[in-house]
Amino acid sequence: MFFRGQTVGKYRILSPLGSGGFGSVYLAEDTWIDKKVAIKVPHRQNLDFGELLHEPRLLATLSHPNIVTVLTAEKQDDIFFIVMEYVPGDTLEAVIDRDGTLDLPRALDYTCQICNAMDHAHKHGVIHRDLRPGNVLVTEQGLIKVADFGTSRFLEIAAHGTTVIGSPPYMAPEQFQGKAVFASDIYSLGVTMYQMFTGVLPYETPMPGDLDRLMRGELASPPKLKNPKLPKAISDIVMKAIAADIPSRYQSASALLEAVLAARTPSPASRRPWRPMTTTTGTGSAEVQDIQARLKARETVQAKFCWKCGKALAARADACPFCSERQ
Repeated sequence: MFFRGQTVGKYRILSPLGSGGFGSVYLAEDTWIDKKVAIKVPHRQNLDFGELLHEPRLLATLSHPNIVTVLTAEKQDDIFFIVMEYVPGDTLEAVIDRDGTLDLPRALDYTCQICNAMDHAHKHGVIHRDLRPGNVLVTEQGLIKVADFGTSRFLEIAAHGTTVIGSPPYMAPEQFQGKAVFASDIYSLGVTMYQMFTGVLPYETPMPGDLDRLMRGELASPPKLKNPKLPKAISDIVMKAIAADIPSRYQSASALLEAVLAARTPSPASRRPWRPMTTTTGTGSAEVQDIQARLKARETVQAKFCWKCGKALAARADACPFCSERQ
């Protein structure tokens, strides 16, 4: 649609960023204020103008640090496009493809940030309907930004729709029947968690003959079977998030977040007391190995949470984006 070096209104196209089923995204520069932005051009330009404005209007209702911000929508030379904040970094899909199984603290950090984003969207009546790693951006600082609300709908619209929308490996069973609800996004997040914890999907794209088994929850096995190092409590949380039956899932992103926070915090009884190293043991003793293991564990980047409001933070954040409290 656009090419490198092209000027569209006040925007100069720098390079393509990617293309999906609903549109192409370009890196551009706002030449008036010397700022990089992302421009999304929907593939279907022949829609009613009100329909074209659906996504930017929906995004305008959402203002959250973990959701890509829409700046404006414009039409130049008969081409409609959406101007959004540019988020440098990779998609979560690219991160998983590159790194495979993510370490537990990092995966939990990302999970909590996505939960915060979806909790905000759901509280504003918005269902994403296509939540997946390819639509989650990860900055170099570890901040998560949920993107691509092009298939989203307000609950009252989606609840009565019959259109099957989404990416099959991440779609909840009810989405194959065109019945997306808030818990459908929880299912998609559960599949994303599964992928972060194991490096693979819980099952391949369901074939038509697999749908009955999907509806009965027979396609997915616990992620702990594929990653034995994964704590059982986290594995159980993932399986509840991808339960085939809607009432058996977490009913809100905040409920899922609370479960993750509870699972990652060890109980007082499970915390081992510090033991001094004695001078009569060698460097290979159990005491030395125990201390070395605990020192190494301290070096691992842990998921962070604001001491004041308790919300999840990016791993390297020095201030809370929710309450602005210094950490």
